[in-house]
Amino acid sequence: MAKQRRERKHEHFYRMAKRSGYRSRASFKVKQLNKRYNLLQRGDVVVDLGAAPGGWLQVAREEVGEGGFVLGVDLQEIAKLLYENVKTIVADITDASTPELTRNNLPRAADVVLSDASPKISGIWSVDHARSVELARAALTIAEQVLAPDGRLLVKVFQGEFFEGFVGEVGKKFEFVKISKPLASRKGSAEVYIIAKGFTHF
Repeated sequence: MAKQRRERKHEHFYRMAKRSGYRSRASFKVKQLNKRYNLLQRGDVVVDLGAAPGGWLQVAREEVGEGGFVLGVDLQEIAKLLYENVKTIVADITDASTPELTRNNLPRAADVVLSDASPKISGIWSVDHARSVELARAALTIAEQVLAPDGRLLVKVFQGEFFEGFVGEVGKKFEFVKISKPLASRKGSAEVYIIAKGFTHF
């Protein structure tokens, strides 16, 4: 019964995404987290890491409006969104050159960095967890180099042995840190989201 409920929930958000014109059911994850933590605001400059297929880009553009700007970064090319203030680039977020490339594609320092990046799942839990933390740490590195003072970060990470250490790293850079799991996440998934506000630039 529990498995059936999870499958129904998965199908519920999948159908909602189709009806709403979102490219991914994951759009509802960022919508739910934004509603709770007020991460995205009108006029914001937003960087979305691991942005393909573009569901989070769509939500970010809705929230920032015409006066904002959204940049999507992914290993694969993202189908174009029909907004002048949404841009995408192809880049590896773990590459040392990507923070500068990202910064050079922004109109000004970012207000928000989002990352829903996931590793290719191997099925070996310790490997998948370590890769997830590596991606999350890459997102943090980019955030440190592109965020304006008092900026915000939302990053996905799989729970495991390195999780608490990574949360501690985030806490050294931001004044507010919270861990949350939106309803749109699969119940059995080990993914959680770290919400950080008040980037200190230290």
